[in-house]
Amino acid sequence: MRQSIYFRIFSSLLTTKMRSHTYNESIGAVRIMAQVIDGKALSKKIKEELKMKIHNFVNLGHRAPSLRCIIVGDDPASHTYVKNKIQAAIDVGINAATIKYDATLNEEDLIAAINSLNADKEVDGILVQLPLPGTMDERKVCNTVAPEKDVDGFHIINVGQLSLDMPTLVPATALAVIEILKRYKIETFGKNAVVVGRSKNVGMPIAMMLHSDQKHDSGLGMDATVTVCHRYTPPDQLEYFCRNADIIVSATGVPKLIKANMIKPGATIIDVGITRITDEQGKTKLVGDVDYEEVSKIAGAITPVPGGVGPMTVAMLMHNTLEAAQKLREKEMKI
Repeated sequence: MRQSIYFRIFSSLLTTKMRSHTYNESIGAVRIMAQVIDGKALSKKIKEELKMKIHNFVNLGHRAPSLRCIIVGDDPASHTYVKNKIQAAIDVGINAATIKYDATLNEEDLIAAINSLNADKEVDGILVQLPLPGTMDERKVCNTVAPEKDVDGFHIINVGQLSLDMPTLVPATALAVIEILKRYKIETFGKNAVVVGRSKNVGMPIAMMLHSDQKHDSGLGMDATVTVCHRYTPPDQLEYFCRNADIIVSATGVPKLIKANMIKPGATIIDVGITRITDEQGKTKLVGDVDYEEVSKIAGAITPVPGGVGPMTVAMLMHNTLEAAQKLREKEMKI
């Protein structure tokens, strides 16, 4: 009787374990499936925190932070992104509005419009939705936004301050990656990190913060040993660097670039890439750079696409808007 009870208990425990584990033939061991990093849930929590901070900010006698999003042209994806940003801003108590222009707008008029917002004391944050029409110089336009109102963190002054570990407005997607690592308590100190993709707005700032000294003024340093891979990194070298990485951040827009055979067991995978594809059934869907289904069987933690870095990017943009408003009020009070 006693033996029968023990057998049933053991069978029940074994069945439970088998439901949450998978056998990985490549490493010859039973492993727990990767922890899914829920960017949607985390962004909701952060926006709730920001809502309370903005409420307290207003209660001190300040007006609510204000954000203006400029969009040029009729690209459907860009309009969807801006709509989501505006709604998120309103939800946390930011006074937000979209300024729309036709694709026929010339660069000089756009720069004049930005300068008008720079001079407007009722505006704290300015965002220019990219990409711009091919007739415009994106770098010139981004550098027109006043650094203290540049909530995208694209101005050369903000980029320079970030590279020197100085307090500044950080590109929202890069800040989202760092915030995910911090909130999920992913150890970065002395760890090997690989950043795949070297774009100036995403890959570069991520790599800079990952390798920076946490003791410096920005407080964003993660003290990792960082390798940056890009389109000219030979495939065998990309695999080599990834297999030795404790953390992989991929931001290339190349579906399934990061495969299971490139992953060190237990590594953290942050998928920043987002690409719209048509599947075998003819349905359109969003995918990342990572072969999620297979990599999640080996990794320790992984972000999904959608629902990972994307929602967090929007939350960090709201964070930047509040930070810009706070610093502008401090500056006004000193005058």
